[in-house]
Amino acid sequence: MRETELDPSTSPVAAFGVQLRRSRKAAGLNQVQLGELTNLSDSQVSNLERGTRTPTLDWVRATDRVLATGGTLELMYWSLSGSSLLEGFPEYVAHEAKAIELRMFELGLIPGLFQTKAYAQALAAAAVRRGTITEEDAEERVSYLLVRQQRLSQPTAPLVHAVLDESCILRQVGGAAVMREQLDHLAQLADRPRTIVQIAPFSMGERRPFVAMVYLLTMADRSYRGYTESQERGFLARESELVTRWAREYDRLQVGASSEVASLERIRAARKEVRS
Repeated sequence: MRETELDPSTSPVAAFGVQLRRSRKAAGLNQVQLGELTNLSDSQVSNLERGTRTPTLDWVRATDRVLATGGTLELMYWSLSGSSLLEGFPEYVAHEAKAIELRMFELGLIPGLFQTKAYAQALAAAAVRRGTITEEDAEERVSYLLVRQQRLSQPTAPLVHAVLDESCILRQVGGAAVMREQLDHLAQLADRPRTIVQIAPFSMGERRPFVAMVYLLTMADRSYRGYTESQERGFLARESELVTRWAREYDRLQVGASSEVASLERIRAARKEVRS
């Protein structure tokens, strides 16, 4: 039977179907075999791959284990509804999951990939109190984030280069205990071989090239993606003069930021400065 070709950019469920089919084939399984291993019929598997059926979370987790995807399918599962996620963000995460290098600049908050669960929960709880999202949405946000973070611990983890504005490590989130744990975690991440953390000090002043968060992805084919956010939505830029300009500015940012050693010392000093 001829397989239906899906355009993964048309919807999150289509993207999930495409990834499921690719993962199944990479594992050397047909639809009947995958169905037998995950308690679905081959027609149900086919529907999932064609984007005409939405999976359950339990099935997705079981299939991740069977296909040894490293949690990729669960990551995509959380974007199927996307109700609590900023518009445009699930599309970015789909690219992030396949990137071989990630360069990011953040200000004000520790970036999601580096957040502890308690820090992420504090941010989500604050959004609930403001009436921006529901408690269910908050749980979804945190779960989605924790799945994203799993890739950093895998053998295929991308090289991550993060430049954080000094405000990220000084703005207290969740109280003193949560912030101390977060800064300890950030220091530990900075010691990982595939993670580079630099602090852009306030003394950079107007020389800091970005006034908003910017993420740059390098894909396996050496193409590039850029991502930024406004208060209302996320914006993903593919190969373009804009992404090239961001990359040039990021090079300037790296040079102007504190060294890895000095940055780690600043993180540890900020941790000592946290007041109860």
